[in-house]
Amino acid sequence: MTALRYALLVLHFIGLAAILGPALEQLRADTKRITIAMLWGARAQIVTGLALAGLAFARSDETGYEPDHVKIAVKLVIALAIAGIAESSRKRENPVVQYWLVGALTVVNIVVAVAWR
Repeated sequence: MTALRYALLVLHFIGLAAILGPALEQLRADTKRITIAMLWGARAQIVTGLALAGLAFARSDETGYEPDHVKIAVKLVIALAIAGIAESSRKRENPVVQYWLVGALTVVNIVVAVAWR
């Protein structure tokens, strides 16, 4: 169970890097785009995040730690917003507002993950 948790966590971080990496790379570019890597990273974040939450709830009997339902719900809503924005603006010519929203919401999701205890 621990190996599965770590494997999912690594995949979750890879999804995060797939969103944030291209976003940071385009900071100085004149034309902003939602790349296919960002889109697949958002999808990976949702799938691996749900799997990690499921494992946390499954292990709650062993560990005595009950996962925070509200935190998981907030992170899921943010992740769905990121994926929805990326999906809807993927083929637009210059989605500047959507680009900044995806980047900002990704950072907000990181802050929620780290700071919310």
